[in-house]
Amino acid sequence: MALPAKLQNEIRQYQRLQQDLSQISQQRMQIDLKLRETTHTLEELKTVADDAVIYRPIGGLLVKAQGKKEVVDLLTDDKETLEVRVKALERNENQLKERYTTMTKELSDALQAAGVSPSGPSQ
Repeated sequence: MALPAKLQNEIRQYQRLQQDLSQISQQRMQIDLKLRETTHTLEELKTVADDAVIYRPIGGLLVKAQGKKEVVDLLTDDKETLEVRVKALERNENQLKERYTTMTKELSDALQAAGVSPSGPSQ
């Protein structure tokens, strides 16, 4: 039994939504990991003497920082940026999850109305 074109289109949209949700979730996890690393680094820097020699990465190089304050300031800025990005990704992820839940129900209802069970053709 062939599905109506409208239903086929909705199924494609649903599949794209699944992919988008997966990508957003992966991005959030990556940014969250960077945020935890940055927070941990800032905590570790608290135990380092103010006059200690510290290097910071610039591209593929390690460059001697002018001082501990320079590195702390850079990491604090990075941390704030990462926190904003995590919050934005969480909002986006939550919106996609709500849409996903709604589409799951709507597609299930539409498939049943078309005489097809969501797990396969009816017998």
